[in-house]
Amino acid sequence: MRVIVLGAGVIGTSTAYYLAQAGHEVTVVERRSGPALETSFANAGGICPGFAGPWAAPGMPAKAARWLFARHAPFALRPRLDPQQWRWLARFLQNCKPERFARNKVRMQRIAHYSKACLAELRAATGIAFDHGTGGVLQLFRTQAELAGAAGATRVLTEFQVKHRLLDAAEVLEVEPALHAAATSFAGGLHLPGDETGDCRKFTVALAELLRQRGVAFKFDTEVTRLIRDGDRFIGVATKDGTLTADACVVALGSATPHLLRPLGIDLPIYPVKGYSVTVHVDDSVPGPRSSVLDEHYKVMITRLGTRIRAAGIAEIAGHDSSVRRAGIATVMQSLRELFPQVATRTEVNALDVSSWAGLRPMTPDGPPYLGATPIANLFVNAGHGSNGWTQACGSGRIVADIVSGRRPEIDMEGFGVGR
Repeated sequence: MRVIVLGAGVIGTSTAYYLAQAGHEVTVVERRSGPALETSFANAGGICPGFAGPWAAPGMPAKAARWLFARHAPFALRPRLDPQQWRWLARFLQNCKPERFARNKVRMQRIAHYSKACLAELRAATGIAFDHGTGGVLQLFRTQAELAGAAGATRVLTEFQVKHRLLDAAEVLEVEPALHAAATSFAGGLHLPGDETGDCRKFTVALAELLRQRGVAFKFDTEVTRLIRDGDRFIGVATKDGTLTADACVVALGSATPHLLRPLGIDLPIYPVKGYSVTVHVDDSVPGPRSSVLDEHYKVMITRLGTRIRAAGIAEIAGHDSSVRRAGIATVMQSLRELFPQVATRTEVNALDVSSWAGLRPMTPDGPPYLGATPIANLFVNAGHGSNGWTQACGSGRIVADIVSGRRPEIDMEGFGVGR
C-alpha cells in the first residue's frame, strides 16, 4: 500500500521504519525543515520503561496545588480561555483515582518494555548511533517521605520482573560518585540498571536518513491543512502545496493531532504539557552523572549524552506556547546546581557551551497513547505519548505498522484504542 505518515518526530519516523519494513510505499510529511525539530528535539534522553507510568496518580492534585505557590516547582498551570484545556484537566483529575492509576500504569508498562525490546532489535539491525548508554537510571529521594513513596513503584517493578534495587544514601554515592559534590543530602534512591539513555533527535535524524536511502520519501516544509475523506474512508491529505493521495494515513503529529482529527468527528483528549531542558557541553574534567539521575524533588532528569549533560523536566500547562520561559529554565537549573554543581558552573563560565529549549509533550489525561485504527477507514493514529515518547516510540511504531498491515500486534492492545 501507499501510506502517508504525518509527522517526522521520533514517533512518525519510527512508524515509517516499520511500515517500510512491512513492504509499504511510505511518504512522511512534516511541516518543519527536517526531522525531530519539535518535541523530539531535546528531551531528557531517558529510555525508561521502569519509570513509565501516568502522571494522573493518587495524591497528585494535592501536590499540584502546593507546587502552584512554590518558587521552584515541577508543575505550573497557566489558565487559558481554552475549553480543551479545562476538559483535559477535568479528565486528568478523574484519572487520579487509585484503581485508574493502577490500570493505566500496567498499560504503559506493557508497551514500554515491548518498545525497549523493539529498539534493541532496530539498533542491532541498523547500527544507528545516537549516544546510546546502558548505565541505568537512578531515582534520587531527598526526604524519607519521598523514599517511602517508592514502595508502590517497586511493587509494579517486581510484577513486571524489572530488575531494581532500593539504595541507602551511601549506596547512592556508589552508583553516582559525582554526587559526592552535591549541595544537598539524600535519604536514598531507586536504581534501575536495565533502563537506558540516548539522544532522541540523533536517533530520529539517523533513522530518517536511513529510510531516505531505502526509498522512503520525506516532504519537509509541508504543512497539512486537512484530511480528505470520501464518506467514511480516507483518500488523501490537503497541504498548502497541493493534495497527496494514498491508500492509508497515520497521524503522528503529537499535540497537533486533535486539531487535524476533530473536523472528522474524532475528538482525542491530547493536550500539550510544556517541558524545558538545558544542555551543557562538558569534558572529562567536569564531574557529572555516569548515566542518568532522576531528581524526585524537582522531577528533573539529568542525563549524560556523549560529551553533553542534559537536564530536563517541568510540567507547564499553558496551551500551545512553546516559548522558553526563564522560570521554567530556572527550576531545571536549580536541580542541576544542587546535584552537579560543577556542571552548573560550566553554564556560567562559558555560555557558548549551553543551550536551552522548550517542547510540548502530547499528553493524554490517563497516560497511555492512542494507537491504531480510527472510525475513518484506512486512517490511523499514533499519538499522545506524553513524556514517554522516546521510551515508547519503536514499540508504538511497530504496533501501528502491524495494524495498518492487517497483522495482530505482538502485545495486548487493551486500553490503547481511540474509543477507550
